[in-house]
Amino acid sequence: MLEKQMAGHRVDRSICAWFWDYVLSQGGDPSMILPVIASPTHYLFQLFRDGIIFLACTQVEMPPLMGIEFLCRVADVLTDYLGGLNEDVIKDNFVIVYEILDEMMDNGIPLTTEPNILREMITPPNIVSKMLSIVTGKNSNVSANLPDATASCIPWRKTNPKHSSNEVYVNLVEEMDAVFNRDGILVKCEIYGEVQVNSHLPGLPDLTLSFSNPSILYDIRFHPCVRFRPWESDQILSFVPPDGEFRLMSYRVKKLKNTPIYVKPQLTSDAGNCRVNVLVGIRNDPGKAIDSITVQFQLPLCVASANLTPNHGTVNILADKTCCWSIGQIPKDKSPSLSGNLVLEVGLDKLHVFPVFRVGFRIMGVAFSGLQIHKLDVKNTPSEPYKGFRALTRSGEYEVRA
Repeated sequence: MLEKQMAGHRVDRSICAWFWDYVLSQGGDPSMILPVIASPTHYLFQLFRDGIIFLACTQVEMPPLMGIEFLCRVADVLTDYLGGLNEDVIKDNFVIVYEILDEMMDNGIPLTTEPNILREMITPPNIVSKMLSIVTGKNSNVSANLPDATASCIPWRKTNPKHSSNEVYVNLVEEMDAVFNRDGILVKCEIYGEVQVNSHLPGLPDLTLSFSNPSILYDIRFHPCVRFRPWESDQILSFVPPDGEFRLMSYRVKKLKNTPIYVKPQLTSDAGNCRVNVLVGIRNDPGKAIDSITVQFQLPLCVASANLTPNHGTVNILADKTCCWSIGQIPKDKSPSLSGNLVLEVGLDKLHVFPVFRVGFRIMGVAFSGLQIHKLDVKNTPSEPYKGFRALTRSGEYEVRA
């Protein structure tokens, strides 16, 4: 557990024990706990991300979204700095974690939350910095100079960045969540998407981005650089971009009725054996290649042994009885299928617990939600920049019930 006291009033660590008791009383799954909890002495804000719990508390009333948004920013910044989030990574870089928290909040007030500015203030970890800290005994990565953005009227951008290239890239990255019931009927399908921008523009550029069909977007979150009034009136994104990579906005597209691929599992059991047959194919052709296709499912605990054979790809059964079928791309001449036999434990005739099939895939060049970029205008630059656009759709929680 890492603890950082952000204000003059010290919070007793016993609040963490109360929180864990509360989690256990609610079933023990932190991902199912409400983001805002009222304890007898504090208001708690919690975020569960990649197996790590971020917990903040206050004794006074405050906007709940402010606490939740700050925890999301902390999680995003740490993921960006450390290349991922898990217990071992945080332990190996606990000094940097403390330094980042020092800069992100001052006396309980959010201060610097922009990743590009934090990178100027605190050097991200690398092999060279770790070797130097071992040799010199100095563990601090904090820069001796303030970043250029502190003298800028726009806190997320340097005063006068200079680049050898004059270009901006806009990427649509979408994750599809879908659930199919045992009859193969689509129960839920929605997309979580992000508009990611990589800007290498000199001076103080002013960008305007518009979509062909913005009405399909819900639950929109903006980067602080976005001016809200143009979006509210005309659904246009007007902004002065940070320098480098950043997430311009995130969104959801709900109640989709089409999915790119289908998975049809069939399990029939009798006399202590279970026959398995799984078919995979293209349901709606997106016009681009669907690759990195995988099907993963957990064998029930009552299965003593398994013999599964694919007609395309490879199958691995891990020690925890997780079956991983790697397909890659679907060939044109046949539909991938997985067939075999499961031997049940002695005394069981039929399988009573059926697995959930989790599907993975990736489609380059397509935003499956149908969102399309209409136009990107760039002003206040010495010359016309190069503008690039890409799209990617990948699986999120894509599940098929057997």
